Amino acid sequence: MSTTPPPSLAEAKAPSAWPVYWRALGLLSTERRLAAALIVAGMALAIVQVIEQQLFGQVVDALAKGQGAFSIIALWAALGFVGIIASVVIAVTSDRLSHRRRLAAMGDAFERAITMPISFHARKGSGSVVRAILAGTDALFWLWLSFLREQITALIGILYLIPTAIAMDWRMAAILGALALLYVLLNIFVVEKTSNGQAAVEQYHNNVYGRVGDVLGNVTVVQSYHRLGAEMQAMRDIMGQLLAAQYPVLTWWGLLTVLTRSAATITMVAIFLVGAVLASKGEISVGSIVAFVGFANLMIGKLDQLSGFIVRVNQQAPTLRTYFELMDARELVIEKPGSAPLEAVKGEVTFDNVTFRYGPGAQGVFGLDLTARPGQTVALVGPTGSGKTTTLALLQRIREPDGGQILVDGRDISGVTLGSLRHAIAVVFQDAGLFNRTIAENIRVGRPDATAEEIERAARLAEAHDFIMRKPDGYQFVIGERGQSLSGGERQRIAIARAILKDAPILILDEATSALDAETEAKIKRALDALRKGRTTFIIAHRLSTVANADRILVLDEGRVVERGRYRELVGKGGLFARLVAEGGFTVPEETEEDRAAAETGPPVVAS
Repeated sequence: MSTTPPPSLAEAKAPSAWPVYWRALGLLSTERRLAAALIVAGMALAIVQVIEQQLFGQVVDALAKGQGAFSIIALWAALGFVGIIASVVIAVTSDRLSHRRRLAAMGDAFERAITMPISFHARKGSGSVVRAILAGTDALFWLWLSFLREQITALIGILYLIPTAIAMDWRMAAILGALALLYVLLNIFVVEKTSNGQAAVEQYHNNVYGRVGDVLGNVTVVQSYHRLGAEMQAMRDIMGQLLAAQYPVLTWWGLLTVLTRSAATITMVAIFLVGAVLASKGEISVGSIVAFVGFANLMIGKLDQLSGFIVRVNQQAPTLRTYFELMDARELVIEKPGSAPLEAVKGEVTFDNVTFRYGPGAQGVFGLDLTARPGQTVALVGPTGSGKTTTLALLQRIREPDGGQILVDGRDISGVTLGSLRHAIAVVFQDAGLFNRTIAENIRVGRPDATAEEIERAARLAEAHDFIMRKPDGYQFVIGERGQSLSGGERQRIAIARAILKDAPILILDEATSALDAETEAKIKRALDALRKGRTTFIIAHRLSTVANADRILVLDEGRVVERGRYRELVGKGGLFARLVAEGGFTVPEETEEDRAAAETGPPVVAS
């Protein structure tokens, strides 16, 4: 895993943060009426805040002249009360809206992540994907909440304040305008200085999350090989690189704060100084000076809000880009519009001249032809990398073929819904693929609406019920992440129970007995045999003893079928299969009645 950002990150100019900002705001469109109402309310609140400063000055002038100020005070109080109520409503409503949209965005990102192919997760790393979801949605929440609560009010307040101030006295207004211009220029300068550095910081954050996910996912290896010190040192190195990239960025933003606060202080002094000079000439009233002091305080507060907002937007723009990159990632398999579901599946599977190639290389499967009738078992064997797993990934539409067709019951699977296709296929993986949940919940993955009795029946057929009942709480025993509280054989039997419960017409056994010792394998062979009855079954195996009784064995090498037939037939040919048998030390099983009947009637699987 790389622990440094790519060279282009440090050399190329980072993209502008504002396209990301506008896209993030666009996600509020699902509740556009409420968002629009909050924006209008924020604009009204901004105007009220400016008017309050004007009224304050008018009260001072009225009192200085000995005139009655009660009507002005009453209006001021009424506007203040309205402003308070509006502020509370805006704060609470915008908070609730932002929370809702954050959870919706998190749900969308989670859905996108779990639909992406394994290659995407292998390239990105689980830690980086988790960070993209969590940090990205946190950044969205802050942006929405800040925009609705503060930024609209701040921006409109400044835009309304400046012409109001000019109408009162253009000379005093010029001081406020100079302050606003200085804030803008300072923010632009610091953004230019920090944009590349912040992009590098985000890359280092991804490195940290990726490293954490990588190490925690292999904690048993870390402990077994006594790599605790080495992994901790590697993490310290990455964190040191993160801090080295972060410190210059923080320094610039800290300098911005100092400069803007200094400008604000100078502005207040200038307001009093110029106001005093003008008042001595009788060109401005004391109340107007007081109003301009209020304007200055209000503008400084608003500019500080906008300046802080710009800082956060630029700091979080790389995080938001990472989130949107996840949302924009293209699935390798897309359900076509108008796809119809598979119904009443019998299980006939046909590969018609199917080809799939990994990139420009020579790896993949080529010209694959096969028809398996319902209830028959096809075994795929061959050296590592020969195309076995790829073949069955194509059947599940985890990948799309570059050429040819795959048919189920005569229907091209590219035109059926993904949900119905995968509902018709049950898979037992080499890695059992268990969740950190109860045993019952892990089995119920096969059929979410299954009853406790159906779960127990599936576990009994998988020879799992007895060991389950020996666990604390039985079926309610929580098995730990990836089932680490279970032995390899126990994990595999839970996975088999899951497939039994699903009761799908097509079954894939991907090294389903590889984690089992000889005694355990013998126990569950009965379960697998029962599971295969009436189902079209595909078996991937390196241990050839698990495929000896298959109806047809396909021998793959470099993505092509080089041999096909039954066990005895292939051993007698003396080809690749025979060499695999000899190298594995397997013996030819005794001929059964089924073998003799098959020899008389011919092979039950039709090869195109």
